[in-house]
Amino acid sequence: MPWIQKQISLPSYSRGFHIVTRHVVEAIPEIREIQVGLLHVFIKHTSASLTINENADPDVLVDMESSVNAIVPENFPYVHTCEGPDDMPAHVKASMMGSSVSIPISNGQLNLGTWQGIYLCEHRNHGGARKLVLTLQGE
Repeated sequence: MPWIQKQISLPSYSRGFHIVTRHVVEAIPEIREIQVGLLHVFIKHTSASLTINENADPDVLVDMESSVNAIVPENFPYVHTCEGPDDMPAHVKASMMGSSVSIPISNGQLNLGTWQGIYLCEHRNHGGARKLVLTLQGE
């Protein structure tokens, strides 16, 4: 199978951590045709990020947000403040968390662990719709 690449827009999410696995899988049904491959998911923003973590207990999403906020506080004396008090902390959080994830494909589906899901980490109070680039390769 040739490489496949799609860009999708996620709906606007509130600040926090959100499981978006379903959005990704629904946007690229060609995964079902891949026996062995790789899906790369990249976010085209500097104030939101992606990670993989637990998809079962919603308390994990809350605790992730609380933990990242404790590590990167808004009241730090940032120099870049022209876009609001949540902007520079959002850039730091996005750099810490990362702008992409790669997931193996096995037998037509994401080969995630039992309790794993793809997280959109929205670090802005009003980040808006976020764009992802999905790149799929396999056979």
